[in-house]
Amino acid sequence: MFVLTELSIKNFAIIDNVHISFSKGFNVLTGETGAGKSILINAIEMVLGGRAAKEYVRRGKEKAIIEAIFQIENPNKINKILEEYGIKSEPDNTLLLTREIFSTGRSTSRINGRTVTLTMLNNLTKYLVDIHGQHEHQSLLTWENHINFIDLLGGNKVFKLKKNIKYYYNELKKYRNKLNSLTENEMERERQIDLLKFQIEEIDNAQLEENEEDELMNEYNILSNAEEIMKTIGDITEKLNSTDFYEKSLIDELNNILTNLQKISEHDSKLENYSNIVESIIFQLQDLSRELRLYIDTIEYDPERLELVNERIDLINKLKRKYGNSIKDILKYRDKIYKELQILENSKEEIQKINKEIKKNEDKLSKLCNELTKERRIIGNNIEKNITEELKKLNMKDIKFKVKYDKYDYFTENGLDKIEFYISPNPGEPLKPLSKIASGGEMSRIMLAFKSILAEVDEIPCLIFDEIDTGISGKTAQIVGRKISKLSKTRQIICITHLPQIASISESHFYIDKIVSNGRTMTKIQKLDYDGRIKEISRLLGGYNLTTSTKKYAEEMIKNLKNI
Repeated sequence: MFVLTELSIKNFAIIDNVHISFSKGFNVLTGETGAGKSILINAIEMVLGGRAAKEYVRRGKEKAIIEAIFQIENPNKINKILEEYGIKSEPDNTLLLTREIFSTGRSTSRINGRTVTLTMLNNLTKYLVDIHGQHEHQSLLTWENHINFIDLLGGNKVFKLKKNIKYYYNELKKYRNKLNSLTENEMERERQIDLLKFQIEEIDNAQLEENEEDELMNEYNILSNAEEIMKTIGDITEKLNSTDFYEKSLIDELNNILTNLQKISEHDSKLENYSNIVESIIFQLQDLSRELRLYIDTIEYDPERLELVNERIDLINKLKRKYGNSIKDILKYRDKIYKELQILENSKEEIQKINKEIKKNEDKLSKLCNELTKERRIIGNNIEKNITEELKKLNMKDIKFKVKYDKYDYFTENGLDKIEFYISPNPGEPLKPLSKIASGGEMSRIMLAFKSILAEVDEIPCLIFDEIDTGISGKTAQIVGRKISKLSKTRQIICITHLPQIASISESHFYIDKIVSNGRTMTKIQKLDYDGRIKEISRLLGGYNLTTSTKKYAEEMIKNLKNI
């Protein structure tokens, strides 16, 4: 179980700075209309990951800050999520959520001090709190949502069936889209075939090789600079080994140096090393001279070959501009479009294959959907019985509740079923759609009946009811209060109410008031002691003209808590 223990709100709407410490069981908040009860719920929605807006920031302030602390009794599921996000869990099993909303419209969210995205925050908080207000009734008024109530009670079996149905439904969509792309526009298909054939032919005619571009560029540089290369190498070889009888070459000069060194080395053996060095240089220069002469024989200024190489480079650059940044990319693109061409040219065979896949997925879907329908009918029968019993306990004794089934004539990712809830609230009235017959008070009790049943399976530990008691009073209000109180034995309940019958049953009672200080309106929240509860419940009973009898009645209502 997870308990919302602390809630701090600062600079949020008309809330200046409040701090609330909630208890484990049944918490009630009451106050005058407009005092800020709904704003408090909005703040809780924000810290849980709701959509923020700069209008929530109190006028004149830079940002609003909301913090919520949860005490986690069974932390395995939450700790697993925290570990996945790389967030350290606290040793005392507390969880701190922080939301800052700036006046610019920007907002930041944190879990245990670590900044997270709204998606990450929502993935965590969906296991913590479930907020139900008057707007939640709309989910019951919309028949498309009724199937979700059925599936929530289906457990792991329904979850797996729906997961498999969604998978095969997406596969079916994929193959149908492929089929449409092959058959919907024959003219476009022929145009695409012609284009792909042209591109493949253009690439194939070029007879590209992966490494030829570097070789071509090197050959181009040699051919385009052949004259300069030959002249320069000729000058170098002439310097190394001159053929001019009157001019000594560099090698001749070095031979003279060698001869002189060899003569004087007879006087000092240390000079032999220098002789050896010079002799080695001479051999290397002679080798260099031979290599350069051989190289120069390979160089030939060939304008025709230069033009051919230049044309080849231009062709490659043209293909690169159209099909890829390199020859490797061009060839890769060619293989890709060849496969596309094969599919288009063999579309009849491909269509047959696709139709087989469509049929296979339809058969699989049909089987799975039928299994899901059977499960939903079993669940629906149980819901009819359980909801009727719950509503009778909530003072709707003559009600008839029915789950009506129909089917789509096409597959959806949710199966084939169309499900709608019907009721007859009074004897002799025919069953009609829930959305067309239920009053506000009836909707409050029907929603509470669903929550009573779903609370056993959804495992959400904290339920917040925002005036779910709308439209009821008297004995019915007392019955609803007892039902909520019963829920609080296994769940933390935070309930905003205007009914004394519900407020008197709570374990912790908070009073929300609106005050004006220094020309600014602000919300004030205080936890009521016994005398404060007597006073507030008396106000709920009889307005501001408190009498001895209303106070006495309020005291009796609180004392009767022990009998619930």
